[in-house]
Amino acid sequence: MIKINDRKISNEMPPYIIAELSANHCGDINNAFKSIKAAKESGADAIKLQTYKAESMTIDCNKDDFLIKNGLWNGYKLFDLYNEASTPYEWHKELFKYATDIGITIFSSPFDEEAIDLLESLNTPAYKIASFEIIDLPLIKYAASKGKPLLISTGMASEIEIEEAVKVAIDNGTGEILLFHCVSCYPAPTYASNLNMIKTLKDKFHLEIGLSDHTTNNTASLAAVSLGATAIEKHFIINKSLKGPDSAFSIDPVDLSNLKKDTEQCWMALGYGDFNRTEGEIKNKVFRRSLYFIKDMKRGETITEHHIKRIRPGFGIPPKFFDQIINMKVKKDIKKGDRVNWDIIE
Repeated sequence: MIKINDRKISNEMPPYIIAELSANHCGDINNAFKSIKAAKESGADAIKLQTYKAESMTIDCNKDDFLIKNGLWNGYKLFDLYNEASTPYEWHKELFKYATDIGITIFSSPFDEEAIDLLESLNTPAYKIASFEIIDLPLIKYAASKGKPLLISTGMASEIEIEEAVKVAIDNGTGEILLFHCVSCYPAPTYASNLNMIKTLKDKFHLEIGLSDHTTNNTASLAAVSLGATAIEKHFIINKSLKGPDSAFSIDPVDLSNLKKDTEQCWMALGYGDFNRTEGEIKNKVFRRSLYFIKDMKRGETITEHHIKRIRPGFGIPPKFFDQIINMKVKKDIKKGDRVNWDIIE
């Protein structure tokens, strides 16, 4: 179990829902404010930013290595993409204050030490390490050293790379770690979600496991909850008509509201795995079979298989006693439709 702003994240609670703003403000701080408000109104537990500058991600270079040649961002130069998608540092204080004022948790994914220092100055309650940064062990070490819960996405990572990241986080922090299973495709096809990795990660690392879901629907998220995921992260946009770097794989307020409602229902449906029955089931026991007399009988008469039958409702003694009742005598006169009970048999 971990806590973010006193909210437990564990199987004892409904899934923790994180709305990832990423680049979906589309360069307009008003869109960012609207997104935070919409995330709150849609039931998200947290809104998450990404904190970086283009200069902290790459260099401004036109060499072939720095050009994206396929996928959603085909044709972009890395520097230009990050410059367009970044959340300006000067916005952060206002966004953190606004989120706090309206009562939704806000934190971020830092991409270098400068970003962590900024977030520390804003008293961030947690840090999220993005999938692409899981191999940046110095970054993880620095984030962990701040003593906050650490959320780590595992997209693209090998088993050894995850082990290394977890070890650095534990060795340098509080040990409050949540691993996100993640498929780092944008968007990710639902069929490729590989959700059984949730159990694999849980069994291996004995940590809380969530899903960072890049599919365009909520199917994988619901399935993840059924497999034990305690947190769900989805990219979020206030209106799908907005066109930004991440809009193609983001959900809108209606989808986010459905995600919150449906994952909570899914979590409730899991139950506790015990043999306790619901109140409704207990009441319905009266419609099970039991033993009833199907013929009139006189006091002292011997019961045969022609006198009793296993029928509904369930007010008589259970059917398993059918053979035991045969050849016993009745203590009183019996009418057809009377229950077979022990106090009238000798």
